[in-house]
Amino acid sequence: MAILPIIIAPDPRLRQKSAPVERVDDELRTLMDDMLETMYAAPGIGLAAIQVGVPKRVIVMDLAGEGEEAEPRFFVNPEIINPSTKTTPYEEGCLSVPDFYEDVERPISCRVRYLDYHGEEQILDAEGLLAVCIQHEMDHLEGILFIDHLSRLKRERILKKLKKEQKFATAQEDGCGDPACNHPGH
Repeated sequence: MAILPIIIAPDPRLRQKSAPVERVDDELRTLMDDMLETMYAAPGIGLAAIQVGVPKRVIVMDLAGEGEEAEPRFFVNPEIINPSTKTTPYEEGCLSVPDFYEDVERPISCRVRYLDYHGEEQILDAEGLLAVCIQHEMDHLEGILFIDHLSRLKRERILKKLKKEQKFATAQEDGCGDPACNHPGH
């Protein structure tokens, strides 16, 4: 297994729609295992393949809390059926939008049809954190980030801060601590 680099907003790859998976095979299971290891290392509770640069309809998830036994879940080609008409706000964060958390209004429950780790069709009734997480991750498959559910002003502030942090990190990597530096090669 390998830890993969997680793409950070505003990277345009995160806006890509993910393609359906033709079949669950050993190559896809390796990807899912690597995604799970990446998610645990981040640490996070959910990860879509597009967040590691693979535009396939694949999600991994584990909602087990600290000190609890791991409960990894794998969703291939998930689709939501019968979402609740009742919604509730839930504070969300995202590995691709690090260090930002905001309330997002989502259906409180939903039914999900998907293929599991072995390619078997499953149906899951999800509520609470599981419902929120699956909806959040499925948004990624459509090129949607949780910040897209926020007001334009909040979204733009977050993206501006992320761009500034990335510019600073790039300047540090180039050996210059000044993100405003205009020297050649910096």
